[in-house]
Amino acid sequence: MQQSIWTAAHPAFVAYAVTCIILCLNLVTLWTSSGAIRAKAGVAINPEDGARYGVPVSELDPPKVARLLRAHRNAEAMIYPFLLLGLLFVLAGGKAAIAIPIFAVFAIARIVHSIVYLKAMQPWRTIAFAVSLLAITVLMGAVVHALLFA
Repeated sequence: MQQSIWTAAHPAFVAYAVTCIILCLNLVTLWTSSGAIRAKAGVAINPEDGARYGVPVSELDPPKVARLLRAHRNAEAMIYPFLLLGLLFVLAGGKAAIAIPIFAVFAIARIVHSIVYLKAMQPWRTIAFAVSLLAITVLMGAVVHALLFA
């Protein structure tokens, strides 16, 4: 009897769920850090925040915040497609033996990318991006394979 993909005992689904949590934590950490860094810099981008906290209002973010927001946008551009493709893979009955390495490589590459982006570390930023892009490309192929040969 085939096991439902929605049960916690299905290894590919568990791998997907854990990866989703890790990647969402990456995005949330980047996003909330922007506010903390902005507050530390003593500026606000909204007039009501400036009035509330007695800080100047600026249309432009401090350079550290701008870099963090660029890292966040880059993470979003890669993580959202991955989350959709990963779900398709699980729904197509993809095997955990394929899912786990792809999901792990992608998650690690994205976390490393966020760190090296914020620290302005080249060529590591490009390498981490390329590894995550390769993982997405492999995942696309795995989805097609699962759909055609499941």
